[in-house]
This record gives sequence, structure tokens and C-alpha cells, in this order.
Amino acid sequence: MDITTIIGIILGVVLIVFGIVFDLNTMELHIDKLGNFFDPSSILIVVGGTLAAVIASFPASMLKQIPKHFKVMMQGDKYNPMQYIDLLVEFAQIARKNGLLALEEKANQETDPFLQQSIMLIVDATDPEKVKEMLNNDLEYLSERHGNSVNMYEKAAAYAPAFGMIGTLVGLINMLKGMNFEDSGGASSLGQDMSVALITTFYGCVLANLIFMPIAKKLSGKNDDEYLCKQIIIEGVLSIQSGENPKFMKEKLLSYLTQAQREMAKEETTRND
Repeated sequence: MDITTIIGIILGVVLIVFGIVFDLNTMELHIDKLGNFFDPSSILIVVGGTLAAVIASFPASMLKQIPKHFKVMMQGDKYNPMQYIDLLVEFAQIARKNGLLALEEKANQETDPFLQQSIMLIVDATDPEKVKEMLNNDLEYLSERHGNSVNMYEKAAAYAPAFGMIGTLVGLINMLKGMNFEDSGGASSLGQDMSVALITTFYGCVLANLIFMPIAKKLSGKNDDEYLCKQIIIEGVLSIQSGENPKFMKEKLLSYLTQAQREMAKEETTRND
């Protein structure tokens, strides 16, 4: 389970709250200051406006995926490139010894639909160029679909400060309208109107930089991991179909990894030997 996003958000909130209530001069906590940062009108403008803008910008089919996005963020390292490389090398050894048809049973045992589909394509003796085209099309669709999901949170991160600015304008307009110092009621409302003007900007910045952007970055990272593993699957399956030597194939697949990942793979191989 990957809870780093939740930990980061909670830590950010705690530090912001601590910064509000802690007085460095007196080294004392002033919990009552938190009340200065709670304003229902500002919450309605920023949170309500941001959600409304997101709903207006994206189709219902994408909005329904939001619970799934949080599930994806909470998943651990589901896509481990070394596991896929080792599995593909095992498949290559089986195919080299018993033929491609021997992979059908192995493919049916796999839980990854993309890997299962890829193996079945070569088992069915599909033309290599056709296999490559079909799998790359699936990969492009996957990247586009995930990119749209990331874009939704990036847009929300852009909308939140914009509605914070709208709230600021609302507060300033009300403040200027109420600047009638001959009437004490007008003067007394200046502080309240100015607080709305500033708090909405505060809410917008926090919402954008502590909630939406971290979610977008985490989903983008998960997409990169999945994309890399599927690239490895495509290259590995095509290598198996062409009858390449499993050792040579492994070296080729390792080239998709960073230098640090390759060193870790070599150390693990040495330990196993």
C-alpha cells in the first residue's frame, strides 16, 4: 500500500496549522487564531466554484473514475519492471524449448490482461508487424486515457487559485461598497470583507498545491510505471516470437531501466546464483 500522498497531505495541513497557531516570539500556541481562517463564504466560493468548474469541464464518465483514481494512488508498486523482465525471460525459455504453443497455458494463468493478450497474439501465430501495431495502439490509448485523468486534477489545481482570486474580488468589492465612514456599520464591515478577500486566496493556494497537484503528480508517476512495463512486455513478446536467445533478450529489456535499477538487478542475480 502506498500512503505517501495521504501522509504528505496530512503533514502539510499539520505544518500549516502549526504555523498559524504558533508564535515564535513568545513560544506559545494560540489556538484561537484558527478561527480567523474559517470562513464559510470563502469555502463556498473556492471549493464550490472549483468543483463546479471541474464538473463543467469533464464528462460524467471521467468524473465517475475519481474513486478509482484514489484506489490507484493507494496501491503499492503494482508494476515492477524487473518482475516482468524475469517473467518474459521464463516465457522465452519455455518457448525455445517447447514452442510458442506451450505458452498458452502460462498466458491463461496471468492476471495482467495486457500481458495475457500479448502472449496469446504470438501463440495464435499473428504476424509480428500486426502484433506490434495492435499492442502499440493499446499502449497509446492507455497513455491518452491516463493523461486525461491527470489533466483533470491539473485543471482543478488551476481553477482553485482562480476562484480564490474571484473571492478576493468579491471581498474587495464589498469592502469598497461599504466604505462609508459616516456610518459606523460600514466601517465595521471592512475587516470582515477584507478577511474574505484574503482567505479565499489562501484556500485556493492550499487546495491547488496541497491537494490537486500532488494527486496529479502521483497519478502521472503511476502511469509512467505502467507505461514502462507495457513497453517491456511489447519488446519481450516480439523477441520471443522472433526466437531470440533468452539471455540476449534479458539484456535488451534491461536497457529500458535506469542504471540504478540495472545494478540492483545484477546484484539480485548474483545473490540467486
